[in-house]
Amino acid sequence: MGWYDALEAGELVSAPSEYESKRFGVSVDRVSVSASAGTPLPEVLAAVGKSTADVVVLRYPAREVTWFAALASGSRTALLADSLVYWSLPVGKGRRPAPLAGFNAGLESAIDDDLVDDLVGDIFGDYGNHYCADPLFDRVRALAGYQEWARRSIASEGAVVLRGPDRRVLALATVDQQRSWTEIELAGVVPAEQGRGRYGHLLAAVEDASTSKRLVISTQGHNTGVQRAWARYGFEPVHTLLTVHLVTPGLLPDERFQGGR
Repeated sequence: MGWYDALEAGELVSAPSEYESKRFGVSVDRVSVSASAGTPLPEVLAAVGKSTADVVVLRYPAREVTWFAALASGSRTALLADSLVYWSLPVGKGRRPAPLAGFNAGLESAIDDDLVDDLVGDIFGDYGNHYCADPLFDRVRALAGYQEWARRSIASEGAVVLRGPDRRVLALATVDQQRSWTEIELAGVVPAEQGRGRYGHLLAAVEDASTSKRLVISTQGHNTGVQRAWARYGFEPVHTLLTVHLVTPGLLPDERFQGGR
């Protein structure tokens, strides 16, 4: 969920998710409540109630701590699917690492699709995204969705790439450049180079490539390792969303088994 929908939309947004429905073979609606919306719980429940999708992926501000009980008491099965934590940094304020001799980093307008798939597969293959909470969402297909997302983003805006002395790609970041912010969408270091300080160099290259005055980024709440890296670089946390999957009764494997007893 992007920065605008999470913090600045100012309203509840509900829409079918064509990409997810096609990929997973179940109909999916997305309902999101931004930090600035001030949406009351009855309006959220009404939006969920109107949906005829198999799964409603609902995201709402974590400050609304009373909402989950009401969601879990409804007609749909409620699955808590972690949280999203949003961080922000004024461009030019990052704590940049010393340059690496022989390494090169910058915005590249085109990257081969097969290379993108390999990089995203290596970097995010074990990432515990919100789909993992729901048996209806296959993990392999979820990763394929991240690969497709990366290809679309790169085709539109390129990607920031860190290359070693042999020109191999060591780290990759896809970005969404807006007037008021630059959002880092997918960013990571290939497993063989992790733990060697490469991530800070990738962030510095994103900062250099930014066309706005603010960098923003988000991740699942359990992903504390990367959040420590953001804190070291100078990012600060600004918002947390909860993710809940609301599933039509009888679709989950345990419910189907019980129904056949």
